[in-house]
Amino acid sequence: MTHEALKRAVWQANLDIVRAGLVELTWGNASGVDRAAGVMVIKPSGVPYDRLRPEAMVVLDLATGEPIEGDLRPSSDAPTHRVLYQQFDGIGGVVHTHSSHAVSWAQAERDLPCLGTTHADHFHGPIPVTRRLHPEEIREAYEHHTGTVIVERFRRDGLDPTHIPGVLVAGHGPFAWGPDPAAAVENAIVLESVARMALHTYLLNPSVRPIDGALLDKHFLRKHGPGAYYGQVS
Repeated sequence: MTHEALKRAVWQANLDIVRAGLVELTWGNASGVDRAAGVMVIKPSGVPYDRLRPEAMVVLDLATGEPIEGDLRPSSDAPTHRVLYQQFDGIGGVVHTHSSHAVSWAQAERDLPCLGTTHADHFHGPIPVTRRLHPEEIREAYEHHTGTVIVERFRRDGLDPTHIPGVLVAGHGPFAWGPDPAAAVENAIVLESVARMALHTYLLNPSVRPIDGALLDKHFLRKHGPGAYYGQVS
């Protein structure tokens, strides 16, 4: 993918998270990566979405994080996105929002359990929450350490980021990802939806339990993996 094509895909992803109702003001960003070219593209910092244009997207060197194209400063969350691209090989797009229901779970510091098949269709298990960042991690390279605590949580529990394409950062909010920016947007939408559904489910039945593993596996694997049969053959 050329830089121009990736910038357009990232620009579209940023517009899509607004249209999906996941972003208020400028509380969100989307990015994409071209591993072969060694670059990532991300939204510029603090620019209102109605003023975004593809040419305003910022191209960064994936290895160093230094800007190599664009006149504007990249999103302040760029170091978090960069850590995820460096550590999770199978992802090609990242979305961060402050969508209200997902943020509520992050602020409660609770994993988001899989209570039904809507969740299981996209996430092969609970959506994890990270630990809190330590004061020294907040003072120095805060956004970088936001990425490292995400990776730490996945490594600790042996989680596959391609099977659980999202996370809740304690006290902060959700990050979602996918094989490209558009898929990352879809997973961010699902994450917010299942966070809302889970909250309502607990209000109706505080003692509800996660769905059985057999149902979880069936719904996830019929859409993902070598034996998937949902949808049409390309």
